[in-house]
Amino acid sequence: MYDEEQQPEHGPLAGFTVGVTAARRAEELGALLQRRGATVLHAPALRIVPLADDSELLAATKEIIDRVPDVVVATTAIGFRGWVEAADGWGLGEQLVGRLRGARLLARGPKVKGAIRAAGLTEEWSPSSESLAEVLDRLLEEGVDGSRVAVQLHGEPLPGFVESLRAAGAEVLPVPVYRWMPPEDTGPLDRLLDTAVGRGLDALTFTSAPAAASLLSRAQERGLLGELLSALAHDVLPACVGPVTALPLQAHGVDTVQPERFRLGPLVQLLCQELPSRARVLPVAGHRMEIRGHAVLVDGELKPVPPAGMSLLRALSRRPGWVVPRADLLKALPGAGRDEHAVETAMARLRTALGAPKLIQTVVKRGYRLALDPAADTKYADV
Repeated sequence: MYDEEQQPEHGPLAGFTVGVTAARRAEELGALLQRRGATVLHAPALRIVPLADDSELLAATKEIIDRVPDVVVATTAIGFRGWVEAADGWGLGEQLVGRLRGARLLARGPKVKGAIRAAGLTEEWSPSSESLAEVLDRLLEEGVDGSRVAVQLHGEPLPGFVESLRAAGAEVLPVPVYRWMPPEDTGPLDRLLDTAVGRGLDALTFTSAPAAASLLSRAQERGLLGELLSALAHDVLPACVGPVTALPLQAHGVDTVQPERFRLGPLVQLLCQELPSRARVLPVAGHRMEIRGHAVLVDGELKPVPPAGMSLLRALSRRPGWVVPRADLLKALPGAGRDEHAVETAMARLRTALGAPKLIQTVVKRGYRLALDPAADTKYADV
């Protein structure tokens, strides 16, 4: 019999495949996932385009030098650093930093604070939540009527933020430091989309709203939006680093999971809890079988299974203990055609991968069944 207290030797995400859409810090996120056992499929959904030669950024920089704003809101570390570096390239770096020293500097979070201090400046305040909403609430509570507020954009417009300040009487100067653009090579993104639609992913991670919007846009271009939304609603867990990132998905009716702290580490920890909790666990032939994305845990031991075998196992697990005809199993095999011999071949490989042949029983002239433990028959009879 299996041991309920057996401690696994694998990571909590072993047997699961996680998609990563990030452009920045993708390697860091991928490494965190892989260290916990996940198979990672990475395809940047966008690219960051610096605006060092952009006339809008140059014009905004000169305007701040000519007339210092009352408040400057820094939203991202990479954006703030890029702004100062671009100004240096134009020979305006010292002037810009000097003018910023005369303004109230608000930083969205600790990384932005670090960038501000690296430039020789000091922020006046930063929210503990790292939320722009809290920055906005503070400004509105203090009153901004008649104030000039410069807002360093973070790759996309901030209409709600900017419009709220303008509605409260502020003169808002957007500072566009870089922009999000679609990837130059859409091949990897298309493969990620195809894998998600084909249910080859267990989770899909998003670390920015533009990445989520870009993926949805690409799916729509390819006529796959409906299929993607269906996959995200039922089979592929959409995990976002925070509520702002989730907005494009929520606009399409997709529910997401988010960590309490908007960081990569907590995002990975959330997946370590969510994915194993969604795995199907069955008592079969005296063993504990946990069915994951591309592997099975048998008594806590990880057993990688080929895709065809996983298709068969999922078909059997939908009615555990019941006989599933070969014809139905053939339909579950991707691209198997009409030859039921394909079922026998895939089944033999599945049994070999599981390492315990008695888990799946052959019912002569009828099909196959999971050897569900007798005590569990009633519990799973109507599954």
